[in-house]
Amino acid sequence: MNNEDLKEFLTIDDLDVESKTIFFRADINSVVVDGKVQMKERIKENAKTIRELSAKKARVVILAHQGRVGGADFLPLEQHAELLRNFVDLRYIDDVMGPAARDAIRKLWDGEVLLLDNVRLLAEETLQRTPEEHAKSIFVQKLAPLADIYINDAFSVAHRSHASVVGFPKVLESGIGRLMERELRALRRAVHSIRRPCIYVLGGVKSEEVFDVMEHTLKRGKVNEILTAGTLGTLFLYARGIIEPSEEDKRNKKFMENLARAKRILELGDDKIKCPKDVAVEVNGKRREIPANSVKPKQKVYDIGEETAKEYAEEIKGAKTVIMKGPAGWYEHEAFRKGTEEILRALASSDAFSLIGGGHTSAAMSTLGINKQNLPHTHVSLAGGAFLHYLLEKNLPGIEVLKRY
Repeated sequence: MNNEDLKEFLTIDDLDVESKTIFFRADINSVVVDGKVQMKERIKENAKTIRELSAKKARVVILAHQGRVGGADFLPLEQHAELLRNFVDLRYIDDVMGPAARDAIRKLWDGEVLLLDNVRLLAEETLQRTPEEHAKSIFVQKLAPLADIYINDAFSVAHRSHASVVGFPKVLESGIGRLMERELRALRRAVHSIRRPCIYVLGGVKSEEVFDVMEHTLKRGKVNEILTAGTLGTLFLYARGIIEPSEEDKRNKKFMENLARAKRILELGDDKIKCPKDVAVEVNGKRREIPANSVKPKQKVYDIGEETAKEYAEEIKGAKTVIMKGPAGWYEHEAFRKGTEEILRALASSDAFSLIGGGHTSAAMSTLGINKQNLPHTHVSLAGGAFLHYLLEKNLPGIEVLKRY
């Protein structure tokens, strides 16, 4: 893969950044535990691009967010500054577009890095507006005259039409960062240049997240097989009539809606959709594997069984493209991480190009001690919503606005 794949975008290689003020949209949004911001892969990856720009003597101004207004994780970026300092020297200012922020931007030296405060402190940031409307916002109008170039390295917010994502590219020369380059290349390869057989491995706890993806790929003939696991796998066992819903389930409106949707998807995909043959349940606090058709109503399924894991691993080994979203089971619990581990080990030994998406899947890799370096043909996406949007071949406003033509 070379830059020809992304020829409609300017990359850092195309831009003269020396002595230029760069507005750099990062995604350093992180998990917050007891008020403490956790170090995340996104912070490390964005820091690499920031370091490269600083080394090229750019004056870097980082625009970033944390959490959503009203949420417990909606915090200023002071802790993020400390985490970023593990990788790059920078100054932090607790202002976004006021006199202090503007003065700090004007005073930057070549190679200096400045982190502004949480852009979501501004009500304008998250208003659902077009790029043209955001370009006229007070935020963009006040800051844009202080910059020469805008670079977006935050693929994970590219599906949002927010001011810091779509407003600045309308008024500044714009390009994509290194992380954005890697994400776009991998997604294009998985969605537009598919080598077959193509297999989707879909698990996790949020079935609704992947229904659209299943329907889209089946309708477009883009997938050879869908291997289901996690809550999704159990739902399809219900949909096939292998497990009977409990009376409580039948009264649960959300469950019944999901079940009806799963049945419609089965009509569409039928034998392309694989369900677990055996599963792991908890008996007296321990793992026990049972055939899928032995699961009782209301009995909780915590992982795929050994037979299913081996079957799925064999399918992966014979594939040319694998897209994985969500772990196969309750990987946080040592007794129920076998299925996820078997699938990830199969990816590691496969020659298939694989794309792993979703925070829980990458968290499972960390928990299991599986390093990205052990997956030479794999791209681990750091995005959630934008990842799913791309798989659905939807336009992402933050990407569209960066195209040269």
